[in-house]
Amino acid sequence: MKGTLIATLLLSAVTGTALAQQQPQFSHYGFNGMYLNPAYAGIKGQGEITTIGRDQYVGYNASFDDGGSPLTFMLSASLPVQVLGGGIGVVAYRDKIAQWSTTNTQLSYSKHIKVGEGKLGIGVQGIFNYISQGSYRPNEEGDPNVPQQGSDHKFDAGAGVWYESDKLYAGLSVNNLLRTGYSFNSVLNTSSASILNENHAYFTAGYNIEATSSVVITPTVLVKMVMPGKFGDDGKFTFKNNSYEGGVRATFNDRFWGGLAYRYDESITGLAGLSFAKDNAFRLGLAYDFIAFNQDARALSSYEVMLSYRLPKPGMATRPAIRTPRYSF
Repeated sequence: MKGTLIATLLLSAVTGTALAQQQPQFSHYGFNGMYLNPAYAGIKGQGEITTIGRDQYVGYNASFDDGGSPLTFMLSASLPVQVLGGGIGVVAYRDKIAQWSTTNTQLSYSKHIKVGEGKLGIGVQGIFNYISQGSYRPNEEGDPNVPQQGSDHKFDAGAGVWYESDKLYAGLSVNNLLRTGYSFNSVLNTSSASILNENHAYFTAGYNIEATSSVVITPTVLVKMVMPGKFGDDGKFTFKNNSYEGGVRATFNDRFWGGLAYRYDESITGLAGLSFAKDNAFRLGLAYDFIAFNQDARALSSYEVMLSYRLPKPGMATRPAIRTPRYSF
């Protein structure tokens, strides 16, 4: 087997489509705006720190070494910065699928503009990507095209817009704008396996509905679009290259929540969580995916744990003057 096919076949074996899982996926996408969009940075008006661990297709036994279940760990932080007129954000994640591992870091800036009852963020990000492809057992002993312990790292970029109000949020972003290629030399030969890091677009939205004085219902949606080919290609946007998710959650007294979600042609997800500590600053969430559809090359369960902390909203630097009629003449 030629080395140029290894990366594609590896991803294909795990996900059923080679392009579907170049980027990690998270069931807690409704709490993970900083990962989805650089324009989210600081848009909430308070700092946030979020970490997520995901074990996907738990127990999947692949024909290649070191298992086949994707494991992902992510840490993100978002902070409003008044002097910059917006906010900054950072994201770091490690994603491992069998021998293949990706370490990604992102630095984002978002400019905030008052629009109606909410704020519009316009964001840009710099991306650093390090990919290690591990070791493989060639079908033909000594095949010089099969990479061994190769790695490559590149810089890339992303951009996005995000609107946030008390009731509505919506965001659209694109990453890997440079559509960088990665090469992995073999031990025996300077010829290399190679992959192309596709650019992806994300659209997400949610709407808060006050069902009662203590219950808020939030429908959410996420569309992930893989964009192969050069700009202008007829096949750039195709239904099979996209992922579609929708769900709804109910939040009780701004402290407990539970919900259900559906990922098209793959899974049904249950979510539950709670907020605790002063001002409900900490949030702990659990998600369970049942792989109900398209079960080939997948195990039937995925698990995810989220822990986040919301910093207090910044107070005013000086107290406002108190004016009374007594001193107005």
